[in-house]
Amino acid sequence: MSMLKLQESRRMVDGLAVAAAVLASVALIQFAAGSITVTLAYTGGLVVLGLIAFVAGRTPASNPVTQSTDVPDWAVTVAAIELPDLAIAITDRANRLVCANSAFELWFGSSNGPPRLPVDGASADQLARLARASWRDGKAEPVTIADEHRSWTASAVRAGRGDDYMIWRFSPVVRSEPIAKIGKHISGLFGRVLGAAGIVVALVSPDGTVRAGNQALARRAFGDETARMTGQEFVHLLRSDERERIYFAREGKKGSPQTLVQVPLADPDEAAREAVPGKATAESPSLMLLIDAGIGIGGWSSETKGQAAQLEGLLGQLPLGLATTDRDGHFIFANPAFRRAAGITSDDLPPYPGDIVVARDKTAMSDAVRRFGQGPASSGDIAVRLRNDPDEPVSMGLAGVRGLGEAAVLMSLADTTEEARLKRQVAQATKMQAVGQLAGGVAHDFNNVLTAIIGYCDLMLLRHTPGDSDYDDIQQIKANSNRAASLTRQLLAFSRQQTLQPEIIQLPDILSEVGQLLKRLLGAKITLKVQHDRDLGLVRADPRQLEQVIINLAVNARDAIQSAGGGEGTAGTLSFVTRRVEARDIRRMGTEIIPAGDYTVLIAEDTGGGIPQNVIGNIFEPFFTTKEQGKGTGLGLSTVYGIVKQSGGFIFAGNAKGPDGKVKGARFTLYLPVHHVTEEEIKKAEAEETSREWSGGGTILLVEDEDMVRAVAERALARQGYTIVTASDGDEGLEAFLKEPDRFDMVLTDVVMPSMDGPAMAKEIRKARPRLPILFMSGYAEEQLRGEIDIDNMYFIPKPFSVKQIGEKVGDVLRHSSRSERNDR
Repeated sequence: MSMLKLQESRRMVDGLAVAAAVLASVALIQFAAGSITVTLAYTGGLVVLGLIAFVAGRTPASNPVTQSTDVPDWAVTVAAIELPDLAIAITDRANRLVCANSAFELWFGSSNGPPRLPVDGASADQLARLARASWRDGKAEPVTIADEHRSWTASAVRAGRGDDYMIWRFSPVVRSEPIAKIGKHISGLFGRVLGAAGIVVALVSPDGTVRAGNQALARRAFGDETARMTGQEFVHLLRSDERERIYFAREGKKGSPQTLVQVPLADPDEAAREAVPGKATAESPSLMLLIDAGIGIGGWSSETKGQAAQLEGLLGQLPLGLATTDRDGHFIFANPAFRRAAGITSDDLPPYPGDIVVARDKTAMSDAVRRFGQGPASSGDIAVRLRNDPDEPVSMGLAGVRGLGEAAVLMSLADTTEEARLKRQVAQATKMQAVGQLAGGVAHDFNNVLTAIIGYCDLMLLRHTPGDSDYDDIQQIKANSNRAASLTRQLLAFSRQQTLQPEIIQLPDILSEVGQLLKRLLGAKITLKVQHDRDLGLVRADPRQLEQVIINLAVNARDAIQSAGGGEGTAGTLSFVTRRVEARDIRRMGTEIIPAGDYTVLIAEDTGGGIPQNVIGNIFEPFFTTKEQGKGTGLGLSTVYGIVKQSGGFIFAGNAKGPDGKVKGARFTLYLPVHHVTEEEIKKAEAEETSREWSGGGTILLVEDEDMVRAVAERALARQGYTIVTASDGDEGLEAFLKEPDRFDMVLTDVVMPSMDGPAMAKEIRKARPRLPILFMSGYAEEQLRGEIDIDNMYFIPKPFSVKQIGEKVGDVLRHSSRSERNDR
C-alpha cells in the first residue's frame, strides 16, 4: 500500500514540474512574439499535447505474457471436476455451456446447458429460479429436479474474477422402495430361514403376479429351487378341493394341505384414512404365507404328538430298520433294527443321518433328507455307504410324512449283513471259477509238453544204467518235469479240475504215513501233536491228494509260527485232531452250508498268532499270500480248498483262542463225509483181483494230434509188445479203423483235437464195435470229461504220464475188457 502512495506522489511532482515549464514557455513566447494571437495558438498546442501524454501515461504497456495467462485453461478445469457420481457444469452470463464433466454429458447431454436441461416442467422452473437467484446473490438454496428415470439435487454458485461464471452441481438422489427391499429379504437369508421352518412365502403384486419368493416356494411349486418365479400368476400355483382345502398345484392331493395367510403391505393409518365411503382405496402388494395345515402357531398339536408316540412304539417292534427325522434333518428316533444295520452302538443317536455314512456321501444324504422333509409326501431311495461298512453300498429308503408330530422323514434301512456275506461268497465262487477255467486251459497245453519231456526221459533212461555220465542229468530233467507237473496239478486242484483216484481210507492212516515228513518240514523247535477220536468213519478220497492237503496245512502253520516269532527256529505247536461228527451234531449246529450226515473231521491248529480279520475272507483265493514277495505262490491253501471240495467235503478257516480268551493261532477244520461201503463196490474189487490174469498183447489204434506225445506213446507201448497204428486226428483215425474194424483190441485217443475230436470219433467207432474199449488221455480233469462224454465202457489217463504209467494203464484196460470183447467176436 505504501508503494502505491509513493508512486502517486511522484506523479504529482512530475505534473507540477511540467506545468511550471509550460507557464514559463508561454511567458517566453509572449515576451518574444509580443502578439496575443501567437501566444494563444502556442498555448492550445501545448494543452493538446499534454492531454495526449496524460492518456498515454494512464494506459500501461501491453505485456504479451500477461495477456496469455488471463485466458482460462478449460482442459485443466475439466480434469479437475471429473467425478463419477457428481455432474458439474460451468456456464457464462449468457447461460452458455463453457465446460462439463462426463457425468453431466451422460445424464443431460453436451448440447444442453443449465438451466435449460431435459427435465420435467416443474424441475425446469426450479432451475430457472435457481439461476436468477444465484446470479443475483452469488448462490441460492439447492433444489430437487427429476426426469422420467432419475432425480438430482441441483445447486449453483457464481464464480470468476468478474463473477461472470456460474458453477452447477447435480448429485443423484437414490430412490427408496420398501417393497423392493422386502423382495430381496424374501429371496435371501430371511426367506431361507422361513423355508427351514416349513413356511412358504411369496411377495405378490396387486395384479396377482409373483414378484419374489423363497426357495421353499420354488421347491414346492416348481420342483426346482432355481426355478424362475417372477411374473408367475400366484393363483395358478395353487388348487383347492371340494372341501376348500388348498394344495400346491404341482403336488395335488398327494401333498399336504396348506393354510394361506395374506399380509397386505400398506400403511394401516393411511389405509384407514383412504377407507371413506364412495372412495376406493389404493391397491398394495401382499405377502402370501403358506403353512402345512398340521402345524400350529405354537408347534404341533397334542393330538399329533400322541400319534408320534404311538408311531415310535410301533416302529420299535418291527424287524425292519426304521428311523425318523425332523424337517431340518435331525434324528428324532431309530428302532433297534436301524441301529444294528447302521452300526450305531451308543445309546444316543448321532445328530444327523449324514453322521452314519462315509464323508463322500454326507452331502447327498443331507440334501435328500431335507428335500423329502420339506417337499411333498413322496418316497424314494438313495444309495449310500455306511461308516461301519464302507465297501458295501446300501439302499436307504426315504419317505416324507406329515401330521406325525415333529417327524417329517421316515428312513428305512434293511439289515443286509447276511445278504452282503452271500454276495461275497458268490463273488468268491465266481472268481475261483474264472481262474479255474483259465488254469484248466493252461494246464492242458502244459501237460502235453510235460508228457513229451517225461516220456523221452523214461526212454533215455532205459538205455542208460546208474553210473553212466548222462544218467544223473536225465534224472534231474525228469525230476524237474515232475515238479512242473505237480505245479500243474495244484492249478487244477484249486479249480477242482484235477483227476482224483479215490480210495476208501482212514484219516489216521494218512496222518501216520506223512508223520515223518511233517517232522522234517516243521523242524526241531515246532512240536507236532496228533490225536485221534475213536470209531472214525471211512472216507472216500485220493490218499495222495489228502497227503498234499496235510502237508500244505503244515507248511502254512510253520510259516505263521516263524513269522509271529521273528524267524526260523521259533518254538511253537501244530496239532492235528480227528473227530467223529454225526448227523444229529450237524443239525444241532444249525448250519445251512453242511448237509446233515456223518462226517470225519480233521482239525489243524497252530500257535502262529491267528489270521487277521481283514484277510480271513481271502485266504482261499488263488495267488493270494501275505508273505513277502518271492516267498509264496499263493497256491497252498487254494489247493487245499480245491481238493477238499472236489472230495465232497467242506473246509473252514478261523482263529483258536487260549484260556485267557486271546487269539493264539489259526484253526482249519475239514469235514469229509463218511463213506459206507456197498455190495457193488465189494464185487468190483473182487473182479479186479480175478481180472489180473490177462497178460497178452494186442493191436492199439493211437490217435493224437501232438507229434511229440504221439511218438512217446507209440514207442512206450511198442516196447510192451503191442502193435501200434497211429493217426494225427479223428478223421484219420476213423478212416484207419474202418479199413479193418476187427483188427483193433483197443483205441487210445486224445480228447481235444482239430477237425473231429476224440469223443466224436469214439461214437462212430462204437457203431461198428459197441464193446471196443476206448482209453482217453487228456490234460483236463476226468470228472469234467465224464460229464461231457456220454460213452459207456470208457477209460481215462491224465497227462502228463510216464512210459511205465501208460503201459500199466493200457494193460489194465485190456484185462478188464478182454472177456466181454472176446465174447462179442
